[in-house]
Amino acid sequence: MREQENELARHDVKVAVVTFENDFFARQYVAENGLSWPMLVDETRDTYRNYGMLAASFWDIWGLKTWRVYLGALLQGEKLRHSEGDIYQRGGDVLIDPAGIVRLHHVGEGPADRPAVEAILRTIGTLG
Repeated sequence: MREQENELARHDVKVAVVTFENDFFARQYVAENGLSWPMLVDETRDTYRNYGMLAASFWDIWGLKTWRVYLGALLQGEKLRHSEGDIYQRGGDVLIDPAGIVRLHHVGEGPADRPAVEAILRTIGTLG
């Protein structure tokens, strides 16, 4: 999404990152990834539960999609890092319009399952 940050800003899209990690790990993640977006900490995971982002299975986490993404990252010279948190917590993407209506609700099947930014931009385009 960072590669399309200018396009998101052009559509007046505000991005926020939600994490269940404690404040220390959340700040570390922001620093390591150079995020400029606000980070919201949900240690109780109420937001995750409310959007149906429950625990993933072993195969969701370690399936073929995940291995493809990790292999691609390695081939691009990225260093894989050990996760300190709960790797089984599902993530996702939620797009909420200014009126508070959920326009996109994607629950990830695993760490490699994200909607394409182009799909998010198309959704935004249909709102404008």
